[in-house]
Amino acid sequence: MTGTPQYSGSDSAPNGSDTAFGRRAMLAATAGATVATSGCIRQFRSTVNRDGIDQLSLSITTVPADSDRESIQLARTLRESFETAGMDVSIEMKAQEEFLRTVLINHDFDVYVANHPGGDPDYLYESLHSRYVDEAGWQNPFGFANLAFDEILEVQRSADEEDRETAVATTLEAFAAEQPFVPICVPQEYRLARTDRFDGWDDDLAPTALAYLGLEPTDDDIETLRLVHTDARLSENLNPLSVEYRDAETITELLYDSLAVALPNEDGIAGWLADDWTWEDGAMTVDLREDVTFHDGEALTVEDVAFTYRFLEDTTLGEANVPAPAPLFRGRVAAVDGIRVIDDHRLEFSFGVGEPAAEPALTVPILPEHVWRPRATPATASGVQVAEGTTEALVTGNVPAIGSGPFAFVDVVEREHVTLERFADHFTRREDVSLPEPTIERLRIAIDPRSTSAIEVVNANDADVTNRPLESYVVDGVLESTPDDVGVLESPSRRFYHLGFNARKAPFSNPRFRRVVAGLIDKAWLVEDVFDGYARPTAAPVRAEWIPESLAWNGEDPETPFLGTDGEVDVSAAAAAFEEAGFQHDGEHLRVRR
Repeated sequence: MTGTPQYSGSDSAPNGSDTAFGRRAMLAATAGATVATSGCIRQFRSTVNRDGIDQLSLSITTVPADSDRESIQLARTLRESFETAGMDVSIEMKAQEEFLRTVLINHDFDVYVANHPGGDPDYLYESLHSRYVDEAGWQNPFGFANLAFDEILEVQRSADEEDRETAVATTLEAFAAEQPFVPICVPQEYRLARTDRFDGWDDDLAPTALAYLGLEPTDDDIETLRLVHTDARLSENLNPLSVEYRDAETITELLYDSLAVALPNEDGIAGWLADDWTWEDGAMTVDLREDVTFHDGEALTVEDVAFTYRFLEDTTLGEANVPAPAPLFRGRVAAVDGIRVIDDHRLEFSFGVGEPAAEPALTVPILPEHVWRPRATPATASGVQVAEGTTEALVTGNVPAIGSGPFAFVDVVEREHVTLERFADHFTRREDVSLPEPTIERLRIAIDPRSTSAIEVVNANDADVTNRPLESYVVDGVLESTPDDVGVLESPSRRFYHLGFNARKAPFSNPRFRRVVAGLIDKAWLVEDVFDGYARPTAAPVRAEWIPESLAWNGEDPETPFLGTDGEVDVSAAAAAFEEAGFQHDGEHLRVRR
């Protein structure tokens, strides 16, 4: 059960025009109260001040088709299902950055539909632990608070490798019972790549920093890798901490190095800035590579590393009344209890978690202190009151971006392109380093709004690869008629589509309500209707290898099976489910207390 108040469908007195007290009758009753007893007055007040039971009205917040065609289609289909089940439903569409600001920062929504960034099972801690209920970012945007669930998350977070599978299974089973959000499906990702210009494309190309390193041009004259990117936000903002602008793209990972990098479509990490590390009794000793520099020529030191973790924990650096943690990477740095600089090339991290949960902390971007420390100051906007705790670090566009990554910033034209060039002094270019390195002089990212036009650009040899996955409705055509010199790269996604509840509000705070709503979603039908079959329905928000047998998809959701057939909600079944959950349903409308 959630720690927020339960919502009941109990009977109540009528209200408004339905009441026996009209305006004149109300005046007469008030005049007569001078001769009434005090007990009658109390009864009168009790009668007229009771809230009524009305049809549930809710809004589904999502993005328009030019941002994510699948999200708006899901929202429209869910609206039909919810209306059939007796709710009054509207859809509120917002541009992608405004949608993320509304949901992840302002928490101003009823329910929403979106593509979640996902990740290894450890992301569930920051996504659902009650300690993050008031923070910004993907840290518990749902406002979900449950002390028993917190304990389960903490057990998983402290588990060692041997116990991790069992701990994750326990978390997922508790998740399925509570339904703090509803995972709908995991899309299959498809991209196009020119095989006549570059060798080394990975069939499992995934959006990581390794994706565009190690490629080999087929001709010595090829100096530029040309990406086509279907999201203009990349050309508007290069802040690696900006949750409104960072989404499913690799570019900032090419600009900023981290101590370690995630392995594509696998568990585990590999050393990057960290030459080596050792783990013992909750402490990790990290050896930093020598002679690493930022793009502006300044040396990258252990002090920059220590600063980064302090800064991501609180971008005010302790100078404000309200801490301002970075909305991205918050869960990763929260695993770090402390950092001690041992010498010029070695640090010791102390953790209060198990090693599997500690390792992701090494994958945050390392920031140059001389650039970001001045951004710890409060943000200002002329004529506008800025929320306390908002720092320049959280709102800066960060152009030009200065990191230490394999590519350096050159220029940007908003809504047109971003250009990077190979960083000549990057450590991966040394003969004694056996890591993927940048093999081309220049990387140019052209902005193109739709998958259809992005496909045309690649097929016409005006781009080498689609940086973001293609929308599902174009995949059939791509698989049937791709030119011989263009390859189709297919990879499973860590991302998943979901319905998010705002548990700060009733009735979304009630797990019984959330479970019935989950039963109104025909996930298998949506996979075919919205994703043309290029996705898999799921009852758990993790990769398939982590899903316990108890939650394996067996033709229907094993925890909240669909209350209907072939996408059509059975009204009587939905009404009975809501009644059993403690809510009123008159056979046509779902009614809740206002």
